[in-house]
Amino acid sequence: MNKLTGAQILMQMLKEEGVDTIFGYPGGVVLDIYDELARTDLRHILVRHEQGAVHAADGYARATGKVGVCLVTSGPGATNTVTGIATAYMDSIPIIVFTGQVPTKLIGNDAFQEVDIVGITRPCTKHNYLVKDVKNLAKTIKEAFHIARSGRPGPVLIDLPKDVSISKTNFKVPDDVELRSYNPTYVPNKKQLEKVVALIKKAKKPVIFTGGGVILSKAHKELAELAKKTKIPVTGTLMGLGGFPGTDPLWLGMLGMHGTYRANMSVSECDLMLAVGVRFDDRVTGKTDEFATDAKIVQIDIDPTSIQKNIQVAIPVVGDCKITLEMLNQLINKENTDDYEQKHKKWLDKIKNWKHTTPLAYNQKNVIKPQYVIEKLYELSKGEAIITTEVGQNQMWASQYYHFNQPGRFISSGGLGTMGFGLPAAVGAQAGMPDKLVVDIAGDGSIQMNIQEMATAVQYNLPVKIIILNNGFLGMVRQWQELFYDRCYSSTKFVHTPDFVKLAEAYGAVGLRATKPKEVESVLKKGISSPGPVIMDFVVEPEECVYPMVPAGAPISKMLLV
Repeated sequence: MNKLTGAQILMQMLKEEGVDTIFGYPGGVVLDIYDELARTDLRHILVRHEQGAVHAADGYARATGKVGVCLVTSGPGATNTVTGIATAYMDSIPIIVFTGQVPTKLIGNDAFQEVDIVGITRPCTKHNYLVKDVKNLAKTIKEAFHIARSGRPGPVLIDLPKDVSISKTNFKVPDDVELRSYNPTYVPNKKQLEKVVALIKKAKKPVIFTGGGVILSKAHKELAELAKKTKIPVTGTLMGLGGFPGTDPLWLGMLGMHGTYRANMSVSECDLMLAVGVRFDDRVTGKTDEFATDAKIVQIDIDPTSIQKNIQVAIPVVGDCKITLEMLNQLINKENTDDYEQKHKKWLDKIKNWKHTTPLAYNQKNVIKPQYVIEKLYELSKGEAIITTEVGQNQMWASQYYHFNQPGRFISSGGLGTMGFGLPAAVGAQAGMPDKLVVDIAGDGSIQMNIQEMATAVQYNLPVKIIILNNGFLGMVRQWQELFYDRCYSSTKFVHTPDFVKLAEAYGAVGLRATKPKEVESVLKKGISSPGPVIMDFVVEPEECVYPMVPAGAPISKMLLV
């Protein structure tokens, strides 16, 4: 049996787990790992900031369905990953973060670039490890990948002291992982599903509410089968976009604070809600004691701690979304069910009327409206692009006006709401899906938070396209100030903004700009067709608001529409 160093074992285990791409930034205590990395065929993408490495691994994971991996050094290298780790944790994204650490003998001595990253990240990781003995390294890595990708996915951190990286031990690939205290429930209780079928048969105004769990469990086909078989309309969270086809007649649009009128009203009036892979976030529910008050709620989730956490439910179902929906479809097939289309006709007609009388709308005049830019992007890309977003108005307009028919096409920070996420996530998505058009929809504020990753895109010829909806403000904060603070725009207007065209050129990318509505289509066409990374700067209406909008603390049926 050959003896390998910790660094060599790490490379072997990454290959064993099917890893082909690592996002990272080197430093002193991980030099032995980087020296070994150079001897492998693993692709390493050098980011320009450690936060960018984690967001890129996150974007890679969301686009490909694989586990994303990043590698950073100790101290500030490790602490720079925290926002990215928390982003992945809130959205249940499987990533592995390897951090360097000072030698084990120096831990606790305030050594140069020492930090307790295990303690710091304990609240925002699914699990984390400090490896103190090279003999435990292979097993730890095997466990970490198992934990990250199984059950409710999430980020796992492995802290690697320098002496563990250089020490040698006998190596063999560990056996399959068995953890006594960690056994997610994949197969639901059949009796619970029989109760669900009985409710479906009785319901006159049912709604399916889908979330990120449907995408993570790859349950989109089973969801579509259930909805079309029972003729139940479907709404979704921000994280659930793409879990059900956005152009299907049964699709209601997104639910919640900036959800469509028909989605919010359907949920407010339904008599049955099938909630699949959702956690009932406050941005979705609004005032909880007025949320779906007439409905019997069924909640399906693999994480039992998410069930009844925010909303009381009639029937809890613990299980994997895909397996649960498969079983539910089989039970429905065995029943002598009514003609659902006829049974739900009045309900579906009412929803059609809501869509007709209160659609998403804006008025395109002499100034570019941001909604128009996204509609044109959808038209030109034929709905086939992978869209990443920053956070704020750009994120909401993207979710409203770009229609997602497949999972993995909408990549956005939902739970944490991380500005600066979109560009590095686009880099990761493009690295994982090189043949796809990847577009980051950004604001002029959020794009500057991780703009340095343009250099990464250029260096590795990752042809991401960045659309900046440039309104000269921190747009969503300004919107709240307009509506609720008497237009007191305190610290939200940018007095100076860089010339994004020149900035793109400085990075070696293409820079384009549109200042008039008639220029939008030509700029998009040129930007999309350009071979490398592109920044497209659209100077848009400065005080455009995202509507509908549910004020904080209000029920979702009480929307501001104009």
